[in-house]
Amino acid sequence: MKKPVIAIDGYSSTGKSSISKVIADKLGLIHLDTGALYRGVTWFALQNCMHGSDSINLQELFSSLDQIELEFRNNDGELVLYLNHIDISKQIRTNEVSDNVSIVAKQKEVRDFLLHSQRSLAEKGGIIMDGRDIGTVVLPNADYKFFLTASIDERTNRRYFELAGLGIQADREQVKQNLIDRDKIDSEREIAPLKQAEDAIVIDNTALTKEETIDLILSHIRKI
Repeated sequence: MKKPVIAIDGYSSTGKSSISKVIADKLGLIHLDTGALYRGVTWFALQNCMHGSDSINLQELFSSLDQIELEFRNNDGELVLYLNHIDISKQIRTNEVSDNVSIVAKQKEVRDFLLHSQRSLAEKGGIIMDGRDIGTVVLPNADYKFFLTASIDERTNRRYFELAGLGIQADREQVKQNLIDRDKIDSEREIAPLKQAEDAIVIDNTALTKEETIDLILSHIRKI
């Protein structure tokens, strides 16, 4: 029996990736963090495609996409992102990447570059993929679709403590503004905007723990 394909979309810092990883472990699925892929492209751009030190040269990035090889490797049970055979799992979580990833991710050239690989991975089933347009664009025929949301203050706290856990210093108000800016860019972009799929189950986890959110998603999957 073919294992299910699950799409989890939603806003930044709603726990999409960590929740998807646990569900993948519980159901024996592969977990693909698509946000990490976009962060990987952004990290490459910040290192190689800049207008001076101020902004990313998008045209240079587009012409350099064939130089980017992104892959997830299983390191002691955890999928770690490698860019051109170098572990960049920590670098992609920096404030610099967070400040630029939405600009990079809204570019059609970048989305097309990553779309084929994402769909290919899902063809055989047995995968849970999280992002912003998984249920609407990448995997519109997914067996299960969920959309996670939470209040901006709760998401700010989660992101702030995530950064602290990585040893990255951050200003709480700056973190909040970054989330607000990303919400606006992601929701208003012309190509594959962040939005809820019509057939997605919406989960507001403002007042839910990570474990409670996981249990709620699993309850929907097991009902059907």
